Amino acid sequence: MLATKAKFGMKENVEYVLKDADGNVKKLFQPNRLYGWLMKKGIASPSLKFPLFGKLVDKMVISNLITTAGVAGIAARINGSGSPAAYTYIALGTGSTAAADANTQLENEITTSGGARASASVSVVTTDTAGDTAQLQNTFSFTTGGTFAITESGVLNAASAGTLLARQVFSAINVVSGDSLQVTYKFLGHLLAIVKSKINKFGEALKNFFEIIPSQALLGTV
Repeated sequence: MLATKAKFGMKENVEYVLKDADGNVKKLFQPNRLYGWLMKKGIASPSLKFPLFGKLVDKMVISNLITTAGVAGIAARINGSGSPAAYTYIALGTGSTAAADANTQLENEITTSGGARASASVSVVTTDTAGDTAQLQNTFSFTTGGTFAITESGVLNAASAGTLLARQVFSAINVVSGDSLQVTYKFLGHLLAIVKSKINKFGEALKNFFEIIPSQALLGTV
């Protein structure tokens, strides 16, 4: 159940668009499910670009993972318990260890040359029903020295340190000075209700189980 809670968010909910200094789109490698699975297991490097593992695209779109700390933070934001700060910062990094529920920071966060953590533009947009999706977006503009193989990103609630809401690791995005990388995160609000519903159903099933078993034992049917 913990794994289900930590992974809710939205399938393929983070988008990356890379452009050069003249505003031309630079192709990114979109990993397929096989490659994604191999990276999560730590078997494949994020630097692989073989056709077997994906294809070149104008926009890379991949799935997200919400951390255990992030789940707790969302719960606290809903009812004001502890009043954690809003999750409005996007960070980039070069770490390659697979995203995990227990993550609390990026593995190797970028802090220089235009790739440092940034306060995102936030909005509420529509996916299925009006206003059901929280969106964060930022364009990172890389400056002198900004040559990175970006392989991770995350959402946090402070300009430094803070709580990590979400993290993901992906096929390397190679940037140089003059490039710009637009990152868009989307979090679908109604999935919170889905998680709650699953937990409630599990609880009801356990309750029914422990009510049925004793009565059957008394009747000699178990």
